[in-house]
Amino acid sequence: MTTSMEDLRRKLNEYDQEHLLKFWEELTDEDRNQLENDIEELDLQETTAYFRRAVESSQCIGQSMLDDKVQPIDEAKVASVKTSTKEELKRYEELGLTEVADSRVAVLLMAGGQGTRLGVTYPKGMYDVDLPSRKTLFQLQAERILRLQNMAEQCCGKRGEITWYILTSDATHDATVAYLSRHDYFGLKEKNVRAFKQGMLPCFTLDGKIILDAKHRVSKAPDGNGGLYRALKNHGILDDMVERRIRSIHAHSVDNILVKVADPIFIGYCLLSETDCGVKVIEKSSPSEAVEDHYQVVEYSEISKETAELRHDNGQLVYNAANICNHYFTIDFLKDIVYFHEKDLILHVAKKKIPEDFTRCIKSAEEGYKIWSAKSINSRMHVLSKLASILKYKNESLLADVVSKWKKLPYFCVNLLTCHETEQFEITKIRIPKGVSILEEKDKVTLFRELTQCL
Repeated sequence: MTTSMEDLRRKLNEYDQEHLLKFWEELTDEDRNQLENDIEELDLQETTAYFRRAVESSQCIGQSMLDDKVQPIDEAKVASVKTSTKEELKRYEELGLTEVADSRVAVLLMAGGQGTRLGVTYPKGMYDVDLPSRKTLFQLQAERILRLQNMAEQCCGKRGEITWYILTSDATHDATVAYLSRHDYFGLKEKNVRAFKQGMLPCFTLDGKIILDAKHRVSKAPDGNGGLYRALKNHGILDDMVERRIRSIHAHSVDNILVKVADPIFIGYCLLSETDCGVKVIEKSSPSEAVEDHYQVVEYSEISKETAELRHDNGQLVYNAANICNHYFTIDFLKDIVYFHEKDLILHVAKKKIPEDFTRCIKSAEEGYKIWSAKSINSRMHVLSKLASILKYKNESLLADVVSKWKKLPYFCVNLLTCHETEQFEITKIRIPKGVSILEEKDKVTLFRELTQCL
């Protein structure tokens, strides 16, 4: 063993991660270099600390705790287009357009996801949503920025520019940059379009062990929307915003085809309210509520079904503000979070199945923390096929949608039986691809429901 390997093993022992070298003797020189590079890139002090914080957060946020603390948002702190007057909306819009004309608005697009749920392997933003124009999500949103710049010029008599910051991932960055360049940024100036990558974190088992994706490769997953703040700092994006004198930032996800990019009414309302952080929501069942004088998004799994279904006397849901990843930030708010409070962010745990070898499939899978949708759609279908053949769903039209997708795959022979009276769906006669093992799981119905969300 070389001196560098001695140091590497000592580093791993310090953080109880020496198992990462358990296949070392079986590896080729090329694979050894790959694994050594993966380990060297890990900041073990930071990542193991993240793991501990994530576990502590998940243990602290129990159903009973949030049920006891959660309260609806004070109506005085909420504005709605439905209840605002025409005069109020006009005032908000004029303020927002003035901010655009002064070149003080940026759009922060979260576009790190691949289109696996849509059945494609390229970035979601490049997806053709089947409009008559055949425009992609990237094109639609870029053209909305252009149109807003024109509106601001007509309103204020001067032309401002919106800077478009695009958060990508390892899986989408190169394709996104090449796509936008190939299409000349859809009319936007190249200097006003900046793509930057979100970070990656290693995946852990439940007992804190980093997982190997292969014998020579560490399993990693994107660090989620919360990793945005670190990426803003690490890639100099926050400094760029300050240099451009940007004040108002509209952040949203790429897969919202209806998003009003840099909505001047939303921005104007936040400016007039002198708020550091604004959230646009829709009236639905998912909660976004105040906890002990702090506003936060509450996951559906963090409160009981009874709490989520509470209604006012008028029949409206008590917790009816559904987070749609549509936010307003001031630059001062972002600076405060990035430089002083990033370490205080609450971490959410995602428990997923991470197979050691997907071709051998499911029985030997390790349970760990990873976004399951990172697997290809065919790999996920392998997992679901056997599971679906033994399931019956009641009151779930979702299953019919899932099956309709399966019919497009050549190795599935599906017969869908629909009983309209009982609203029961049953899948029969699924031919399992060769090499797929039986999935062993106690709660197959729950697992199936969760996994199908990743299609």
